[in-house]
Amino acid sequence: MKEKFPPQYDSRSIETGVYEFWEKKGFFSAERHKKGRKKYVVVIPPPNITGFLHMGHALNNTIQDIIIRWKRMEGFNTLWVPGTDHAGIATQNVVEKNLLSEKKLSRKELGRERFIEEVWKWKEQYGSRIIFQLKKLGASCDWRRLRFTMDEKLSRAVNEAFVHLYNKGLIYKGERIIHWCCRCGTALSDEEVEYRDEDSFLYYLRYPLIDGGFIQVATTRPETMLGDTAVAVNPSDKRYKKFQGKKVKLPFVDRVIPVITDAAVEKDFGTGAVKVTPAHDHADFDIGKRHNLPFVTVMDGEGVMNENAGMFKGLDRFKCREEIIKELEKAGLLARTEPYANRVGCCYRCGSVVEPYLSTQWFVNMKPLAKPAIEAAEKDILRFYPERWKKVYLNWLYEIKDWCISRQIWWGHRIPVWYCKRCIEKDGNEKGIFVSADKPDVCPVCGSDEIYQDPDVLDTWFSSWLWPFSVFGWPEKTKDLEVYYPTNTLVTAQEILFFWVARMVMAGYEFVGEVPFENVLIHGTVRDKTGKKMSKSLGNVIDPVKIIEDYGADSLRFSLISMTASGQDVFLSPTFYIKGRNFMNKVWNASRFISFIVEKAEVKRVEFPERFENLNFPELWILSELDKVIKVVNDSLECFRMNEALNSIYDFFWHTFCDWYLEISKVYQEQETEYLREKVLPVLLYVHLTVMKMLHPFTPFITEKIWQIFSSYCVTETESITVSRWPASFTLSYAPHLNLLSRKEKGEEKEMEKEGERMKEIIEIVTTIRDIKTRFSVPIVKPIDCYFDRKPEGLSAALISRLAGVGNFLSFDALADDAGNVLIKNLRQGRLGMSFEGIINISAERVKIIKEKGKLEGFLEKIDRKLNNPEFLEKAPEEVREKEKAKKQQLQESIENLKKDIEFLDAKR
Repeated sequence: MKEKFPPQYDSRSIETGVYEFWEKKGFFSAERHKKGRKKYVVVIPPPNITGFLHMGHALNNTIQDIIIRWKRMEGFNTLWVPGTDHAGIATQNVVEKNLLSEKKLSRKELGRERFIEEVWKWKEQYGSRIIFQLKKLGASCDWRRLRFTMDEKLSRAVNEAFVHLYNKGLIYKGERIIHWCCRCGTALSDEEVEYRDEDSFLYYLRYPLIDGGFIQVATTRPETMLGDTAVAVNPSDKRYKKFQGKKVKLPFVDRVIPVITDAAVEKDFGTGAVKVTPAHDHADFDIGKRHNLPFVTVMDGEGVMNENAGMFKGLDRFKCREEIIKELEKAGLLARTEPYANRVGCCYRCGSVVEPYLSTQWFVNMKPLAKPAIEAAEKDILRFYPERWKKVYLNWLYEIKDWCISRQIWWGHRIPVWYCKRCIEKDGNEKGIFVSADKPDVCPVCGSDEIYQDPDVLDTWFSSWLWPFSVFGWPEKTKDLEVYYPTNTLVTAQEILFFWVARMVMAGYEFVGEVPFENVLIHGTVRDKTGKKMSKSLGNVIDPVKIIEDYGADSLRFSLISMTASGQDVFLSPTFYIKGRNFMNKVWNASRFISFIVEKAEVKRVEFPERFENLNFPELWILSELDKVIKVVNDSLECFRMNEALNSIYDFFWHTFCDWYLEISKVYQEQETEYLREKVLPVLLYVHLTVMKMLHPFTPFITEKIWQIFSSYCVTETESITVSRWPASFTLSYAPHLNLLSRKEKGEEKEMEKEGERMKEIIEIVTTIRDIKTRFSVPIVKPIDCYFDRKPEGLSAALISRLAGVGNFLSFDALADDAGNVLIKNLRQGRLGMSFEGIINISAERVKIIKEKGKLEGFLEKIDRKLNNPEFLEKAPEEVREKEKAKKQQLQESIENLKKDIEFLDAKR
């Protein structure tokens, strides 16, 4: 009993069942011990447990799924490792907000241990939400291997990595200027600071000199002046020679500070003299170190001014700025204020302005770790797609700075550093600090049990940089690590090239001795149609989950990939998914139509021959065209040009297979010959199912359902398309049901080329006749007589007659000299004459077209006057101007088309 195609494709009723079928059959599970199969491994960039599936996730994971499904069908032992990230700051912020709203409790009121318990509860309740959504997207991960960055084994890996680096002298504790988020209450690494352009002010302050007079400095952060310990000028700046060595009395705090010289001072900034605040500015920190200046901190970790701020103690940093400006004005010490375009550093999690802050933190010395990571890229051991990202990666590594890895939060991997109270009291800090991957019971030096752990946690990225090998059991030498590491391809966004990609390469070499992946595929950022990044605050977010619910995952996946050029940002309108939805309907309807043909031919089950032989030219042509698209798709996928591969399949299926070969099959269907049953149906189903195979990595749900339904119409090689054989370039020499390749026999390719040319001639004839009929509103089915230099016969004539609506096929020799209303066009096969006698009056049509052209030219002239009017351009809103420009372009195109019509009519016999 053949399964019927429902009249319409309903993604809701199909996708859940299809995914359950895949999971039940275990198609996504890696076969570690199966011999003779090369492995292909991808590790997922672990999404945060706080996350919902957004468009960036949808794009990233669709690309990964395409790669892993393609490689699975190519016969590789594929493994896509899924997992989630504990996302220290982000998760802690979410749970803190929940506690305040639901229990009216702050984190500090609850205490560390109870707060951590609350986070784990939250994780159990909501942490798997994005995993569920990834399954809805169609992600074919090996879900048995789901990992979480705070799993026991992965936490062990983090501790071992820390201890390893500490013992090598690459981890140290030091007091340095770091990026500090006052909202999150923690240090941030350089890469965790996002910069945004802001309209700010540059304040020119007058600092009194001890021996009289003033020196002017310029700053964007006047509140930090309370921590100044010097004024600096460039030693080559002649304007300030007389000021060098003088003393300044700092307003409000009466601190006497020197005027020093330093080559780092930019003579062109402000007045050329700068205030030096070593505890609150990165550049000033270095100046302070060089000149042994005091380091005065004037605010606490919440951005509130402290006791060193004098009369401004207790004020928020931004309120302090306002009050200091008022007081400076009163004292006559504010010379002037001018607008200033400023780049302000902000926390990547909460968006608060980051404060440069003097703090004691843990750091990793990155220079030694960067050397093998640099070499890997320089020697192309590590390849980037697109290649331009290689330069960006290398430039960052060449200038790499030490990594601040400690965070002043509670949720995360606690730093495995321990302090002995007794040793510290007796010998000082150096003797009282030790590291251990395991929780110690006593001090290893003195045996005291008065020990406590460092309160800070590690940067979330410290666990993430171990991800490609910690998921396989490192630091243990597991069988999984031996088989699956290094992995093959990493798919990621450009935003985390430094956060994550470069650090993983460094970690791979340091801890395992090998690069963690061969290829880095970097995709662009998903933006709205105007180019803005999607965000809730802008109200321009497009919800992928909603699209999946309403139109199916395949519509979303198809539309995203078809629009995403390699490495380029993708711009989405709110209805971008419509192209995918329409194509899914086309694929479904074509499949349904093919099933009708099989049923009408009364064939129980179509069988594929060992070889396709004795075929007519339409079948030779469609197989040849299929061969070409397979080559293009394979070449594109090898270079990770997903959109090119998908668009090639789309064009072939819609414009070659459906528009032409399905229409040709109707001619055979009308004839009801043995050739239909024995030749056409096998070719028709074979081409269709081969296209479904190529589409499967991109649109897995609909292709799986079609495969399953067609298994009752023809012999399919596997029970699921997801484990079927990926198409190779084959042409005629393919044994379809066996998936075997054989050598082409001599002359086959030439024969196919010859028959392909024959089909192209027919397509040109049919297209020309259809275009002319459409141009003059003549129904396609309305028969017209046509004249040829070489009159088509047999199957060629039948196809042209059926597809273009041709009545009589005549020779030009039969065309009377006084015949009217005949249009002639030169084609590749010779002249084509189309007689419209009694159907249209060509002369009258010409007059009508000329009149229409004149009318449109009048409209165009009016729009040109408007767009050349300076007053209109100045006063009209941008939307109105753009609308007029669009009208102009449309009119120009219409006029050009009418000109072509006139030229064509002028060429009539």
